[in-house]
Amino acid sequence: MTETDVAVVGGGPAGLSAALFTAKNGLDTQTFDTDGTWMHKAHLFNYLGIESEDGSAFMDDAREQVESFGVERHEETEVTGVEANNNGFTVSTDEGDHEANYLILATGAKRDLANELGCDFTDEDIVDVDVTMETSVEDAYATGAMVRAEEWQAVISAGDGAAAALNILTKEKGEHFHDFDTPADAE
Repeated sequence: MTETDVAVVGGGPAGLSAALFTAKNGLDTQTFDTDGTWMHKAHLFNYLGIESEDGSAFMDDAREQVESFGVERHEETEVTGVEANNNGFTVSTDEGDHEANYLILATGAKRDLANELGCDFTDEDIVDVDVTMETSVEDAYATGAMVRAEEWQAVISAGDGAAAALNILTKEKGEHFHDFDTPADAE
């Protein structure tokens, strides 16, 4: 059994954005990904800062970026179950169980793990979250398409992942946390 600060289930824009923020700011982070992201069917013309990029190429770039910050990626690893325990969460895979203090669900429109965990759902049958993407289960977050009826965009999902990560970092630091990088020569 491995232990980590943050377990991210899903490796699309939401999951990798969350993993980037948490790992970049000192939290041990693991992602679990079956590579079933819709990004492989996409071409980005509407993602801020990217004029034109194939979705698969974008995913390669994003994976390389999170790995450069030390994220441990479990590629082609399906999560078979999640449950809350006294110390956080147990994430189960065919490889074994993983313990985490925080859980971020970023599985696109697949909501079965959120349901299994006992998260509340809205009348629209989406996972009910607050503005920080936290679910009704303390320290469990849901992002992207699972929390939106039809507003499925990579840039929105990445923002959801960032919001979840910043809330986790706020909890860990005990004060509002902002991830704002500046060049060394900034005034």
